[in-house]
Amino acid sequence: MKIALISPKGPLYRHRGGIFRRSLRYAPLTLTTLASLVPAELEAEVTLIDEGIDEVRFDLDADLVGMTVITGTAPRAYGLAARFRSRGIPVVLGGPHVTLVPEDAQPHADAVVVGYAEDSWPQLLRDFAGGSMRRRYVQDPDLSLASRPFPRRDLLPGRRYLTTNVFEATRGCVHSCEFCVVPAAWGRRPYQKPVEDVVADIRQHGARKLIFVDLNLIADRGYAARLFEALLPLKVKWYGLSTVLLADDLPLLKLAARSGCRGLLLGFESILAANLRGASKGFNRPARFREVVSLLHAHGIAVYGCFVFGMDHDTPDVFLATARFAVEAGIDLPRFAISTPFPGTALYQRLEREGRILTRNWELYDGQHVVFEPSGMTVQQLQEGTEQAWKYAYAMTSIAKRLRGSPAPPWVGLTTNLGYRFYARNLHRFYNCDWMIGRAGPGQRIEPAGGVAAGTLR
Repeated sequence: MKIALISPKGPLYRHRGGIFRRSLRYAPLTLTTLASLVPAELEAEVTLIDEGIDEVRFDLDADLVGMTVITGTAPRAYGLAARFRSRGIPVVLGGPHVTLVPEDAQPHADAVVVGYAEDSWPQLLRDFAGGSMRRRYVQDPDLSLASRPFPRRDLLPGRRYLTTNVFEATRGCVHSCEFCVVPAAWGRRPYQKPVEDVVADIRQHGARKLIFVDLNLIADRGYAARLFEALLPLKVKWYGLSTVLLADDLPLLKLAARSGCRGLLLGFESILAANLRGASKGFNRPARFREVVSLLHAHGIAVYGCFVFGMDHDTPDVFLATARFAVEAGIDLPRFAISTPFPGTALYQRLEREGRILTRNWELYDGQHVVFEPSGMTVQQLQEGTEQAWKYAYAMTSIAKRLRGSPAPPWVGLTTNLGYRFYARNLHRFYNCDWMIGRAGPGQRIEPAGGVAAGTLR
């Protein structure tokens, strides 16, 4: 059996090389995890294709094609599926978008996988080999992440990524932020790998510098403490994601730093407390953001701060105010996104009730396009203001000011910032769906020409 696993590309990768340079892209973990779950008795030949770095050949020799789909790549995935199915190759779709809205994906696939696939994917493959593949497979309610095989990182070309040292210890998040896909897709139940399994994976891969892709590594304080303790003897340097609540737990913060933590991505989201309360993220307190950054810096941890524009209390002055805050607070790597109501989320449901969804062209649901009617500004102001914030934060003078007190090694901080400077200065070139933007006034809808799932292969 020949299986091809594909991560389809979004708009950012339509041009040769894409907007992301090698300094910003690490190897995806989903494809390598799925490859590791292929039952050995099938003796399958598995090929991984990450469209962020490779092109999909339409003469691909495969008995079955599987694709992992996020909302922004859904049109591309559906287009690829149509091409393969026209050749008689069955297609399986899974991933966050499919889990959020399986009825959107089902017509484009021979089978869909809803939820985490540790148990359902191997069962699907066995059914396929036996000629009895079902139309839908759903996550096992008793799913456990314990004793799973190590991801097949060897199946991706490591030299084409910043790193293949990508790991996860947990999945899910205990919070219920309105905009987040996690509670909508998988609920608030946290899933944890045994700490010894995580350590064994790091050891067998020989990782010295690594990235944890867990959405909230400190959601369970006890588990986080055990993990950090287990990392101490490995003498690794690691980067991950956390909430600002880590700053409220000084013993855990100190332990994280001792275990090798050198950088954390934090979702600050907004400098306006009213926005955060409205999004059910009231534990973020803007008055303390500077203190959070200073505290992490004092422990040798760089801060990758994420902000979202277009929330209901935002007005046109929020863009420069936020960018200036990021510079003055010394955030090592600020990132700005447009609020995006991903289908199935509480935010999407609310905006749909209010008649504010402007388009269901999923390709635009990428965090850098306006797909809803903002409350305090026009569509055009939101689009242009976000780009303005990027450019201000990544002006050379802003980079120099932000990095002045950074705990990151100078060459690391500078290299990464220059990568994002390239991104900030080229948004208008690489986001190629802008013909949709700015065409809608209040109450007007914009729909893709071909309907909800419209998309083309380019």
